[in-house]
Amino acid sequence: MSETRILVVEDDPNIRDVIDVALRFHGFRVTAVGTGKGALDEVSTSRPDLVVLDVMLPDVDGFEVCRRIRADGVGAPVIFLTARDTVADTVKGLTLGGDDYVTKPFSVEALVARIRAVLRRTTVPAEAERASGNLLRVADLELDEGRWEVRRGGVPVELSPTEFRLLAFLMQHAGLVLTKRQLLEEVWGYGGSSQVLETYISYLRRKLDPLGPALIHTQRGIGYSLRPPQSP
Repeated sequence: MSETRILVVEDDPNIRDVIDVALRFHGFRVTAVGTGKGALDEVSTSRPDLVVLDVMLPDVDGFEVCRRIRADGVGAPVIFLTARDTVADTVKGLTLGGDDYVTKPFSVEALVARIRAVLRRTTVPAEAERASGNLLRVADLELDEGRWEVRRGGVPVELSPTEFRLLAFLMQHAGLVLTKRQLLEEVWGYGGSSQVLETYISYLRRKLDPLGPALIHTQRGIGYSLRPPQSP
């Protein structure tokens, strides 16, 4: 973790300095800037491993910064810092390519925990590049945990690391109803807002449902289950 490079983008110098010092204390390599333009310049030159990105910036807002770096093919995970804890803002950030969000005010310890959780779930294990692991099957859906490959009806399905981990956990417990808290704790590493989970469930459905009958089902008020389609 000591080699992990983090870019902190925050226009408030006091908050920026606190985050900078805290992350350095925890062994991260930190670069801190205060504008959206500074963030875009830094991403293009240093390619950080993770970006902590404030939404409200004085020039280019955080959502636009995220959109631009994703358009440039930068896959580094992004954690938004926002004072606006609304469903619309959360979904917008995730849709643009964000991986998580932290609402202000926040504790530094909570931010560090979220950073570590995001890094764990967005990093493909090195052993996945050289060995095949367990092959999970539900109906015509196959997931190879070793090769990090997913197919439905023989058609490859491209998933982000977070989508892959979520689908794997659902398939490992196929037929069972998993609560939102269970899924958040297992995949995200914390019992946070269900808005993030709901957004990623919709991502999976958009990628899987065009290839066959729906496999992921909502248990209203509880959570989700993945199960084979019923025979007619």
